[in-house]
Amino acid sequence: MARTVWNSTVGKKTVMAVSGLIMLLYLVVHMIGNLKIFFGPGEFNHYAHWLRTVGEPFMHDEWTLWLIRVVLVAAVVAHAVCAYQLSRRDLRARPDRYVHRKARTSYATRTMRWGGVILGLFIVWHLLDLTTGTVHSGGFQEGHPYQNVVDTFSTWYGDVVYIVAMLALGLHVRHGFWSAAQTLGAGSRTRDRALKATADVLALLLTAGFVAVPVGVMTGVVS
Repeated sequence: MARTVWNSTVGKKTVMAVSGLIMLLYLVVHMIGNLKIFFGPGEFNHYAHWLRTVGEPFMHDEWTLWLIRVVLVAAVVAHAVCAYQLSRRDLRARPDRYVHRKARTSYATRTMRWGGVILGLFIVWHLLDLTTGTVHSGGFQEGHPYQNVVDTFSTWYGDVVYIVAMLALGLHVRHGFWSAAQTLGAGSRTRDRALKATADVLALLLTAGFVAVPVGVMTGVVS
């Protein structure tokens, strides 16, 4: 039964919807945590330390954090695999492009695939920058996340990469949330307007919330 569901188009869309909502929930929490940087290094560094001790003493040090990481990796992989496979199915079903593009197709819809690629590459860069410090500028300091964030956004390329990725994220969330709602059966003629409005608000808040951090560093509000 699991294989039948996985092999079906509806099954893959359902996996994409559920994994997308898991990532969306994480993004909301992550954005709220990021905004703590405006309260100073003490507040932000304490929050970063708290993430490693969540669930203690029942959970060992960093166990909860690693559990969250495993769930997120599984969600990202499932989302990406289903997106790729559904894309291949679309191409096989109609190898020739449409002569006329649908007038109602939004910019977000047309860029979902490229947006996904941009976000995938960004995740790799983001981890190498602020988690492992491999590509970090200014000298990565273990246990000093506030200073590491300031270092990253003190470079023009760090700002450009991050802001472009967050704009892609906003477009992705705007279309993805509404699409997930349709896939999971939440959409209807009476609820579609509310769902689209919710998608717009979520996309705007997430984009603005994440972009606020590099803007804060660039303007000297965070230093």
